[in-house]
Amino acid sequence: MINISPRQLEVFVQVARLGSVRAAAELLHLTQPAASMALAEMERQLDGPVFARERGRLRLNVRGRELLPLAQELLERYAEFGRIGGGGADALGGELRVGASNTVGNYRVGELLGGFVRAHPHVAVRLRVSNTAEIASAMLDHELELGCVEGPVAHPSLEVRPWRDDALVVCTSPDHPLARKRHLQPEDFAGARWVLREPGSATRSLSERALSMLPPGETVLELDQAEAIKQAVIAGLGIACLPEVAVVDAVSSGRLKVLHTPFLELQRKLSLLLHKQRYRGALIEAFLDSAGSLR
Repeated sequence: MINISPRQLEVFVQVARLGSVRAAAELLHLTQPAASMALAEMERQLDGPVFARERGRLRLNVRGRELLPLAQELLERYAEFGRIGGGGADALGGELRVGASNTVGNYRVGELLGGFVRAHPHVAVRLRVSNTAEIASAMLDHELELGCVEGPVAHPSLEVRPWRDDALVVCTSPDHPLARKRHLQPEDFAGARWVLREPGSATRSLSERALSMLPPGETVLELDQAEAIKQAVIAGLGIACLPEVAVVDAVSSGRLKVLHTPFLELQRKLSLLLHKQRYRGALIEAFLDSAGSLR
């Protein structure tokens, strides 16, 4: 009979997340030998390993990837059992790991997290900000409970829920020749010098779709942050498609000019990501309720 303890499951989950027994032991306030023993005993009971060692790090093998969401669910259910059994049904605690693509993480973090954090002050929210492709990958690896991204995601293991409408705008410095034209046409962009986001970014994908509707130009810079692109445009290094929410301050202060481009399709949806195999306990459901109430 298998008799795996919650502590062994905790070690398994944290080693899967962090890639090493030492890091998992530090997080769980265990000695490294105690954590190694807990993992070894779990693998003994399962009659086989759940990790493969690659370049000094532990990576889940096929069996481990299959067991990880079940282990996470058992731990979450165990915590809920204790919370409800102890009479604290309304006092959520624990940790919630959320991933956000750059526009959301840098400019809409208050909308995304504010209501939840205020309603549940005992929950530690860990936010990872990266591009859409990397957030989707982390969701598939069970490194995050939830994601919020600005680009389209299509994977059979991920559920995508619309969250917000969003838009890009084409920006230039105020003294750029295009900023002085009153009625822009697509042909006015012939030979334009563009500053773009890095590949894998949703902003990059939408920008490329818009650029495909314009005469050929030149990509002069690729940067991985909207703020860096904004500063490059302000400095006159080129023009760019940027999230509207990211340029409000610079436009209002006169450092940037938004071009009127009704011939370009620059609308998009921001979306919440959920893993279809992951148990949606009280923390995730409370977050979804909070995010949904913002629509």
